[in-house]
Amino acid sequence: MKDLIQYAIPGFVVLLVAEVIVTAVQQRDYYDARDTASSLAMGIGNVLIGVVGKVVVFGTYSLVYRFRLATVDMTQWWAWVMLFFADDFSYYLFHRISHSSRYFWASHVIHHSSLKYNLGTALRQTWTGTLTGSFVFWIWLPLVGFSPVAVMTMQSISLLYQFWIHTELIGKLPAPIEFIFNTPSHHRVHHGSDLDYLDRNHAGVLIIWDRLFGTFTAEKQRPTYGLTTNVGSHNPIRIAFHEWDAIRQDTVRTYRQTGSLRTALGYVFGPPGWSHDGTRKTTRQLRDQSVSNQPSA
Repeated sequence: MKDLIQYAIPGFVVLLVAEVIVTAVQQRDYYDARDTASSLAMGIGNVLIGVVGKVVVFGTYSLVYRFRLATVDMTQWWAWVMLFFADDFSYYLFHRISHSSRYFWASHVIHHSSLKYNLGTALRQTWTGTLTGSFVFWIWLPLVGFSPVAVMTMQSISLLYQFWIHTELIGKLPAPIEFIFNTPSHHRVHHGSDLDYLDRNHAGVLIIWDRLFGTFTAEKQRPTYGLTTNVGSHNPIRIAFHEWDAIRQDTVRTYRQTGSLRTALGYVFGPPGWSHDGTRKTTRQLRDQSVSNQPSA
């Protein structure tokens, strides 16, 4: 099965070059040569590793599909509508958990590691996500009867949609669009490292999930892009594996200090920023601290 993303690569390149030219003419600082080169390297690596990853995912979906509870007729238009909403909700769930479990964050953090926000950033993708099991959030779809080919096609459509929202050239769109769909404005918030913006707007295509589940924040000021603690390197290997290495170090050090495997594993499966001794803070703890530090009226 040919991945739709591979067909779209020439279009990605054309749009990226167009954005570079426009931002250069307008003298905006949206691009940095080394940052963009890192993003492209991460994107190329993702495509190459994805050749193996897609085989693993398709094989898993196909195995689960053999035990499906029903068979959804994908020749019917309504089946694709159902699959669209099911896939988009699955993406929201995956994306939200990727910000609340360090195990999944270790792969997803790559996408947030750029200090710039542009179409090149959209290509800054993980090398480890599929191989560490991110696809488990979609396993229920072949189980209920959607064919593996249809599921993977819809996943590709979602990723294609998300490419164009990585830009600062587009401001806020008409209110009905902003209310329903994920837009550049909403996704800029998601990439912000500002406390107000951390772990917000996890949408794929539809922003309605964030509105329903309390994770929506509207764009106010221009975000500060990147991480709360930035990687400090343009080396693709460093970008791809820095968080996995940090997890290894935290886990080994904590086990040696405490002798508790359970405590040590908190650095693997707990939220990013969690620490057993309070030396680091999670997003929730940072927000609670910010509220407590505010002067009373």
